[in-house]
Amino acid sequence: MDVRYINPFLVSIQDLFKTMINVPFSLGKPRLKQDTLPVFEISSIIGVSGTITGSVVISFSKPVALQIASALLGEEIHEVNEDCKDAIGEVANIIAGGAKKDFPTGDNSISVPTVVIGKHEVSYPRGVPIITIPCEVSSGRLTIDVALKKTKVPSAVPC
Repeated sequence: MDVRYINPFLVSIQDLFKTMINVPFSLGKPRLKQDTLPVFEISSIIGVSGTITGSVVISFSKPVALQIASALLGEEIHEVNEDCKDAIGEVANIIAGGAKKDFPTGDNSISVPTVVIGKHEVSYPRGVPIITIPCEVSSGRLTIDVALKKTKVPSAVPC
């Protein structure tokens, strides 16, 4: 997997934490993920289609989701409710938007993120390694899982 497709998401999430959420954020060492289950029960799934296809999944522990929602909404959120879910969706939307502007090819669409609460599997593209990047904030951990592949573009047929 080409890091040019991963880095826009990493840069975008770092910018978000630095500028909007104002919480110290650190990226861990990327590694190969062996399953299709997000680490935590609160996830935002971003789909990518076009010349690059696949998924980016941001998985939050409950304390991190509550901290992020509270910081974004400007009020203390104590439970994973609709406000928290909406805030997590907005965070992922901001990350997707930031990544899209730095994505190396223009023939791609990045979907509106879907937020999933509870244990679930993700439909990653077959035959593509899933890279997981652990992250730390003051309230705990989150992970970013990336599985993207370049699609074959049909060659042009002369008229």
